Amino acid sequence: MKSLPMIIGGEKVYKSEKIDVIYPYTLEKIGEAPKGSPEDVEKAIEKAKIGLKKLKEMTTYEIYEKLLKVAQLLKENREEFARTLVYEVGKTIKEARTEVDRAINTITISAEEAKRIHGEYVHFDASPNGKGKKGFYFREPAGIVSAITPFNFPLNLTAHKIAPAIAAKCPFVLKPSERTPLTPIMLCELFLEAGIPKEAISVIPGFADVGQAMTTHPDVRVVSFTGSLKVGDIIARQVGIKKLVLELGSNSAVIVDKDANLELAAKKSVLGGFAIAGQVCISVQRILVHQDVYEEFNKLLKEEVSKLKFGDPMDEDTDVGPVITVDEVERIHTWIQEAVQKGAKVEIGGMSCAEEKTVFQPTIVSEVPEESKLFYEEAFAPVVATKKFTDIDEAIKLVNKTNYGLQVGVFTNNLKNAWKVIENAEVGGVIINDIPTFRADNMPYGGVKGSGIGREGPKFAIEDYTEIKVVAFDLNA
Repeated sequence: MKSLPMIIGGEKVYKSEKIDVIYPYTLEKIGEAPKGSPEDVEKAIEKAKIGLKKLKEMTTYEIYEKLLKVAQLLKENREEFARTLVYEVGKTIKEARTEVDRAINTITISAEEAKRIHGEYVHFDASPNGKGKKGFYFREPAGIVSAITPFNFPLNLTAHKIAPAIAAKCPFVLKPSERTPLTPIMLCELFLEAGIPKEAISVIPGFADVGQAMTTHPDVRVVSFTGSLKVGDIIARQVGIKKLVLELGSNSAVIVDKDANLELAAKKSVLGGFAIAGQVCISVQRILVHQDVYEEFNKLLKEEVSKLKFGDPMDEDTDVGPVITVDEVERIHTWIQEAVQKGAKVEIGGMSCAEEKTVFQPTIVSEVPEESKLFYEEAFAPVVATKKFTDIDEAIKLVNKTNYGLQVGVFTNNLKNAWKVIENAEVGGVIINDIPTFRADNMPYGGVKGSGIGREGPKFAIEDYTEIKVVAFDLNA
């Protein structure tokens, strides 16, 4: 069992009051971390003020070198991190190793982007009053970053927040999900081992009181949150005048046009729908299929889902592990029953496993009504919902008939239809001939509407973590 400390300004802090970490597959306690408080946040932010000064004194090359060192240390500890991810999240060992590799890449990209924080020459004389003026702008650290991460990718999503923060020379205070605090603490320990100023690094496990203290503190300049729309809305109303980055999930759709490669679309949709037991903000949830190929596609999809092995996430052959809690299993059951009562049909799955309380069978529900939660809410479950459409305009309307707008996947060989989706889908990303679950860690990632504000990806996060300062010289003086 792992018993890890919180970190306040680089110092390890233990407390008598703990947060238990439960293995979702067996529901056994596998670790613990101290339960933080608003007082701990206050101490961390005071330390971060010192950390900000120290980071500003470092050269860009020093920042680059130390972030590369973090990536190397993570690579050396790959299997330990992967196994801890399995026990914290319940994701399969294959998925956990992939997450570690992605985090290594995210940190490496952040190191490289530290060298690319550029400014630009400003043509002041393009304005009538600018004659004789010469100057430029550059970016400088915005200040202290408060970062809050979810349970499903506790390592890579932490890396996406704290590595760009350090690249921008901003100290951070991190609150990981109370369900998965271990790998974020372990990662922050690597940041300290790599030689990043200790005062710049704090990680405080805790609950809503800790999150509120972090996001509303007047000395915090940037708040970066990944989680639910409900909590994101609360944060947005509380933070005050700060830079705000919100990644709030989705119920992502796939469009399968009548001329699409159906086998490819089915295989990809299964990959995107059931990875991490569907607990991914860009999971494939709604599959919109042209009426001419609907029956054929559903048959192919069912065949692919029937091949999935579900159960023990430590088994190298397992494809789908447990969901995070028993309560989530009950919610998934309720949502499926609601859809069926309104006319939907369960094609495969639809049940939890009697002996494995948190393992839910990979499920396809067809002809899901638009007014059911499986269509308009975020399922965050190993369930995909299929629905017919008659033409591309109807498909786009169905994509947009939700408060979310993160990414959409489109399988088509019709260039006009692809472009119509690109222009009219209310989303942050359109993925042609692939699933909305695609994410490269260097791309601008984020959504519109209820899916959030701002973009992740090291280059784009750094823009949020920096402020523009303009400099003008009057050569007439």
